[in-house]
Amino acid sequence: MSTTAELLTANLHDVFGNRDAASRRAAIERTYAPDVLFTDPEGTVTGWDALEAKAAELLDPTPGAFQFAEEGRRYVSATHGALSWGFGPVGDPVARGVDVIEVRDGLVVTLTTILAEGQSS
Repeated sequence: MSTTAELLTANLHDVFGNRDAASRRAAIERTYAPDVLFTDPEGTVTGWDALEAKAAELLDPTPGAFQFAEEGRRYVSATHGALSWGFGPVGDPVARGVDVIEVRDGLVVTLTTILAEGQSS
C-alpha cells in the first residue's frame, strides 16, 4: 500500500510528467482508484481513461524540454496530501500550481489541481 507522499510523487512524475503512454497507464492503474475524480479549472472528469486523456492532452503538445518540478514543501496526512509544482523548461516554469489529493486504501480517490493566480488551464 502506497503512502500519501509516494502517491504525490507518482501523480506528478509517473503520471502527469510521463510522456510514455504505456508506462503512464500502468502508473495510473497503481496510483488511482478506478473511479478517481480529477478536478482542474476546466472541470471534473471521472476514471482512469479520463485521467489518462487529461495527462496526454497536457503533455502531447508541449516541447520535450518541459517537465514538472516540485516546488516547496509537501504536506501530507494519512488521508490527504498537497504538493506545489512548476511546469516548463528546467528552472523556468511557464505554469505553477498545487495538486491536492485524497487517499483511501493506498490509492488516490480525488485529485484537485489549483493553478497559480493569473494562469489559465
